[in-house]
Amino acid sequence: MADSGRIDEVAVIGNTDVTSTESENNIINTMVERGTSLLKKMEINVAEAEKRTGKNTVNMQETYTVYLIEIRPAETVPEGETPTAPDTLWRRYSDFELLRTYLLTNPFICSPFPLAEFVWHKLAADNLDPDFVERRRVGLENFLLRVASHPVLSNDKIFFLFLTEVDASLTPHYVDSRIKSLSAMYRVKNPDKRFTELKLYSDELNSVISQLLRVRAKVADRLYGVYKVHGNYGRVFSEWSAIEKEMGDGLQSAGHHMDTYAASIDDILEEEEHYADQLKEYLFYTDAVRSVCRKHELIQYELEMVAQDLIHKKQQKEDLTTGTVRVFSLKGMTSKLFGQESQEQRESRLAALDQSIREGEETLKEKNTECQEFVRTACEDIERFKEQKDRDLREALISYAIMQISMCKKGIQVWSNAKECFNKM
Repeated sequence: MADSGRIDEVAVIGNTDVTSTESENNIINTMVERGTSLLKKMEINVAEAEKRTGKNTVNMQETYTVYLIEIRPAETVPEGETPTAPDTLWRRYSDFELLRTYLLTNPFICSPFPLAEFVWHKLAADNLDPDFVERRRVGLENFLLRVASHPVLSNDKIFFLFLTEVDASLTPHYVDSRIKSLSAMYRVKNPDKRFTELKLYSDELNSVISQLLRVRAKVADRLYGVYKVHGNYGRVFSEWSAIEKEMGDGLQSAGHHMDTYAASIDDILEEEEHYADQLKEYLFYTDAVRSVCRKHELIQYELEMVAQDLIHKKQQKEDLTTGTVRVFSLKGMTSKLFGQESQEQRESRLAALDQSIREGEETLKEKNTECQEFVRTACEDIERFKEQKDRDLREALISYAIMQISMCKKGIQVWSNAKECFNKM
């Protein structure tokens, strides 16, 4: 997520030009902070994908895809010197999933990566299909660039091992007790209003983007139908030209324009899907935002439990000091059964309670500090996330609009060409 103070060092999505090559570059160079953290020290690329066959954990044969990660120093190579060869290693998609699971235990928003099920149904969704693999490769590269641009996550030891250690065993690092504790059932008595509002915001953002993607899918369906109808025009004109003498050439040319126009829809929708991927990324970002809220709830819950335990111990000390016996307490029942405790026993208990209270106060202080630090870092990152979101989505939507305008102009041009063909008949 880009810091607002480093606008001059940000690589921005989207240009006003919509040529296929530059559009692809726009997609790959999704906005990231180029001047901070790990990206200032090294270049990171997911260069290619490769299909492999091997045995899985249950000793069954499977075919899967691995992705080649390349890293190299970011320093400029002096003229005349040979650039340093990049360090490379292969990672499976499941390795990227493990990395993200680990990163989500931190109080920071980190980028999700492309998931298979969110694909327009007329495009490839098979995870071994070359087009799908290429889209996933772009998404995974963007994921690494997002994390590497983060001022804190980029310095994480596990992330660095992921990029550099070929034989590093990733799983043990990611099996963290915090992950398990996040799924525990707990109820916070005094929830922080800021995080309650943040959770509501993430739910609303998820709903809005989901609706936008559904509308886009409906439009894509209709657009696909319109383009394919032009293919019918092309077939009719071509068949008609076969029975005409004077009009034959004009009809044949018009049919050719219609066929070309109809065939272009597949490439158009593939390009459009790349822009939709940027919306889907923020759809999955909402899960990361909710994860931050759950983490805060856990910390707040632990803080409340420590505070409650400390209050209970202080009440015990007060009762022991004043000699108050609560009938329905364990102490009250013990006194009735075994008689009053001696002065030495009471002083020993008082000393133990004093020690326990001091430890509880220290623990409460630590928990308070942990909670305050979490709130500070989380709020900073939420603001960074919102600024990044505004820039990214604005650029993606503008690029999408420009692409639609360009597509409409091509349609007008096709019919203008057809009109010229008809005029020459």
